Amino acid sequence: MRLYVAASPSITQPVPAGRQMPSRALPSFGAQLRRMRAERAWSLRDLAERITYNRGYIGKVEQSEKFPDRQFAERADQAFGARGNLIEAWQDEADERHKTERMGRLLTASVKDSLRLLTAAEERHDLAQISDGVDGLAVAYLGASPSPMLQDAVELRGEILQRLRDRHYAPHELKDLYVLLGRLQGVLAYAALDLGSADAAMTHAEAAWTCAEHAGDNELRSWTRGTQSLIARFRGDYAHALDYVHDGLRYKARGTGRIRLLCGVAQCHANLGDSTGANHTLDLALAEREELASTDSVEGLFGFSVAKQHYYAGSSLIWLAGGADAERAAREAGRAIALWAEEPPESRSLDDEALAHIYQGTAFLQVGDLDSANAAIRPILDLPADRHISWINKRLDRFAAMLRAEPYRGSSAADDLYEEIRNLGE
Repeated sequence: MRLYVAASPSITQPVPAGRQMPSRALPSFGAQLRRMRAERAWSLRDLAERITYNRGYIGKVEQSEKFPDRQFAERADQAFGARGNLIEAWQDEADERHKTERMGRLLTASVKDSLRLLTAAEERHDLAQISDGVDGLAVAYLGASPSPMLQDAVELRGEILQRLRDRHYAPHELKDLYVLLGRLQGVLAYAALDLGSADAAMTHAEAAWTCAEHAGDNELRSWTRGTQSLIARFRGDYAHALDYVHDGLRYKARGTGRIRLLCGVAQCHANLGDSTGANHTLDLALAEREELASTDSVEGLFGFSVAKQHYYAGSSLIWLAGGADAERAAREAGRAIALWAEEPPESRSLDDEALAHIYQGTAFLQVGDLDSANAAIRPILDLPADRHISWINKRLDRFAAMLRAEPYRGSSAADDLYEEIRNLGE
């Protein structure tokens, strides 16, 4: 079992080298792109102007040094009049890459399982060790990429599931095992959502709810309902998102669970265009924070710090019409950023801190302050590729789209910032 030692994080961290793809029987997407360009005697600049991607990036795609997103393939297909052939080539390679990665993960897991069999006698941890591992994972998640956290959560979950199958526990330990299992399901839900799979995230969250019910633990019930609401909001399903948070509010739990749920209510109201409801609920959450009399059982992913509360406020109000709501959103996001800069690792979420910069920048765009918006998102433009979780990509896409709309259409500064965002990852 891995022992987690939280270190003071910074927004930017090194990126491990990428996995090399095996040779393909069919020409790669990049090779087909290069062939079509050569047939038309287009330069890289010619193609770049037609699909609005940087020519250096296109060159790397042609050399198979980069694999682009589907939007790149769609634009190239349209530019060449390929009638879907380039999109099909992109999908074939994407499927092959996914298959290769899946097989690599399976191979790694199979080796680990064999090693576990060889050392099984030494791998029986007592409940306190498992609990420490789960708590450490919850804290480590805030400063790590989701992929390794997903793997570590699966390994810890396997330890608990094996105990349950073997009935290797005392009667009084069963509730605690279900709570630990539920928290691991919560980690898996967050990791899946950060990797862009809302369906997988909801499955993990539903399993967390089952564990909370078996354990009769209101704190886990409250947290899980908040997480299910978060997943529904990711899907844009705000009616069900409200149902989840309202159900969660039925449970009296220690710690910050109720405050987190109220902030979820505010996000739903804001996305539904209800400025009054959103601001009122955010104010109610602030008032309840002042009266908070107990702490969370576990920190990190299962806590809800003051910084996270301000972050939720900023992320809510940017979905309204602007004006006073946008001004408050900019203040709230800025407050979250300032607090995270001073907080200990167990309270500081690097992904949320990055998103707070985007939310603040979005709010500045809404009030017409392009210079402040540019400054707000500067730290995001330097993030390594593995730090661009699904939330960051979604919110950056919205920010970029705003740069192409009024009042910024035709602004050279807005166009430059737009191109910089579009060319991230080159």
